[in-house]
Amino acid sequence: MNKLNLQWDLPDLKPGLSRTIQKTIGESDNLAYGHGALTELLPTPPLTALMIEAAIQVVDPLLPQGYVTVATSFSVTYLSPTFLGATITVVATLVGVEGKGLVFDLMAFDELGQVGRGRHERYIVNSEHFMDTARKRCEPIRKIIK
Repeated sequence: MNKLNLQWDLPDLKPGLSRTIQKTIGESDNLAYGHGALTELLPTPPLTALMIEAAIQVVDPLLPQGYVTVATSFSVTYLSPTFLGATITVVATLVGVEGKGLVFDLMAFDELGQVGRGRHERYIVNSEHFMDTARKRCEPIRKIIK
């Protein structure tokens, strides 16, 4: 397995890279999360999924074949409620690179203004090695979870 040297192999991987993605929130985004009178509002899980997807899109396309990023930490603050049907725009900005560790600032908006913000950390891994590690770790329960 080849080792990835970020300094030499990925010179463009620097703070300041960003990605903006949008999604119109529909009923299917709320089915598993809505409770009582709040079923018309955007729940936190679809918002966080969109934020994570934006962060992935900042860096993963720049990685060599066989490498991906995995989440190591996520923190979100929900600032304002928004209704289903709103278009959510998420901006993910790479603000830190330390070895294979990456830190992103996240902002989410609807048509009226900011609805959330967050911080997300990801780590660059070799996907084959990571899957081998996961398989070895989970071997004792693999028959149970199949």
